[in-house]
Amino acid sequence: MQLSARGTVAAILLALLLAAPAGASERQPTLGELEHEVMCPTCHQLLELSSAPIADRIRAFIQTRINAGDTKSEIKRRLVGEFVEAVLAAPPAHGFNLLAWLLPLLGLAGSGAAIAVLVYRLSRHAREAANRDHAESDALLEPSLARRLDEELALFDG
Repeated sequence: MQLSARGTVAAILLALLLAAPAGASERQPTLGELEHEVMCPTCHQLLELSSAPIADRIRAFIQTRINAGDTKSEIKRRLVGEFVEAVLAAPPAHGFNLLAWLLPLLGLAGSGAAIAVLVYRLSRHAREAANRDHAESDALLEPSLARRLDEELALFDG
């Protein structure tokens, strides 16, 4: 148990040490830095590894935004607006993608039960949201069309 606490403290100290450079990087990003964090939408490689024409256009866009004084977050928001979240190499830290950020931290804490509870709650939340979306889309259809759609879909289920 003591080793787990030491690992957690070490992770917190490391995060604090890295916070200051990360803040400076946010305000004044470089093209090279963003090339490590952005994916080419054509070849699905990091931008720094891609030679696709769209990758060149994204690099030029990033450089233009850096020259205009945009922060790293602003540039990424614009890229996501243009290409969707898949353009980011690291998943955003919200929704189901939050697991990619939390699981390593929970692993440091050594709490398998906490991981299981977190996965269960996030997956339950995702199922509930999907059910809500399905109910809302059914409400948009006339009852006879919704019934017919359900019958047609049942043919594919089995």
